[in-house]
Amino acid sequence: MHLIRSSYSVALLIALTLAAGNSGFSAQAPVSSPPPGPRDSVKPRKNGSLRPPEEKELLYIALPGTLEGSWDQNGSGIVVLDVTDNYNFVKRIPTWDIPASRFPEQLAGVTASIETQMIYLATRGRLAAFDLRTEKKVWENTFDGSCCERPQMSPDSSFMYVGSDLKDFWYVVNPRTGELITTVRSPQSPNAHNLNLSPDGKLAFMAPNGKVMGIADTTNHTLLRTIAFPDNVRVFVVNHDASLIYSNLNNLLGFVIADVKTGQILHRVEVQGFGWPEKWNVTPRPRVPHGCPSHGIALVADEKEVWVADGMNDQVHIFDNTQMPPKQVASIKTSAGPFWIMPSIDGKVAYVSSGDVIDVKTRKIVAQLKDEYGRPLYSEKMLDMIFTNGKLTRVANQFGNGLMPVVVPAATKK
Repeated sequence: MHLIRSSYSVALLIALTLAAGNSGFSAQAPVSSPPPGPRDSVKPRKNGSLRPPEEKELLYIALPGTLEGSWDQNGSGIVVLDVTDNYNFVKRIPTWDIPASRFPEQLAGVTASIETQMIYLATRGRLAAFDLRTEKKVWENTFDGSCCERPQMSPDSSFMYVGSDLKDFWYVVNPRTGELITTVRSPQSPNAHNLNLSPDGKLAFMAPNGKVMGIADTTNHTLLRTIAFPDNVRVFVVNHDASLIYSNLNNLLGFVIADVKTGQILHRVEVQGFGWPEKWNVTPRPRVPHGCPSHGIALVADEKEVWVADGMNDQVHIFDNTQMPPKQVASIKTSAGPFWIMPSIDGKVAYVSSGDVIDVKTRKIVAQLKDEYGRPLYSEKMLDMIFTNGKLTRVANQFGNGLMPVVVPAATKK
């Protein structure tokens, strides 16, 4: 009897299989792939598991962090978004307790350290460190009352540089304790503003909102040399070996390229086709946040492209950096004023302070950063960070520095 039932079951299974084949279906239906998203390089997260994934990529956005709009438009603290889950809101981390009757302090910079597992926030008034595991403040320092602008961490986290609040010196700080190690003064560089480090951490590029940039030797924390620019230096980045500086200037829609060793300005590159001189050179000048046409620049696509923010026309302009001088090749309309550009860790997307997420390859806006209330997030102070089992393992730089060498054809070298 059992043999008859088993034979019948086998025959029925064969018949169903043949029927499925004749009707155009396979015995095992193929698993469809999810539609491509803004980060095709990141595996889509599986839901419903008893154990969470080991890795988590998060975007930490410090607020208030832009001159675009009102001080209170996104509140204060750090808004955290899940990069691999369509930038969904994760949480808001409190930083300073600000009474409703007062305005929160404008953030002046952000950096983080894998070695200390801390994120560092600078305002014009103080510098503070927050533990990424507990999200509690570890230390805070006002130093001599003239702090702080754009902190940058050394590769080994043994020190960090942070600018004074529009003075002529930069602080060197112990990232673990907040104690002052020393200061580096650049007398020709008043109005300390932006700061960058070479990839190896041996040079500190100390830029004022002025014409003379100071370069410090971080092995002994002394001023090494200065570079004079034709106008006030604004946002700037350095290439992979810190031999070139790409910088916005006060009265230029575009950028200049300077040689670090010689101090020579090699190229002046202007945006073409958007009528910026006619719009800018009028009295009174148009009101643009930061008071300059371009406040934002990044080296992307393995340094093959230079991306430049255009705050007058709400555009990001793209230049081919495989030739000298770089050639303008495309422009992207942003949803609001762009005043900072930060490439992601993998370099596949660029985060713009307008809240736009732009795919570097397609040059299309693929997402919009929003807070827990669905409001667009405007900030020039953000970090792309990867955590493994709750521990920070990779972090982006707040500046869009170059990370890969570019081969420039001999015919275009000058």
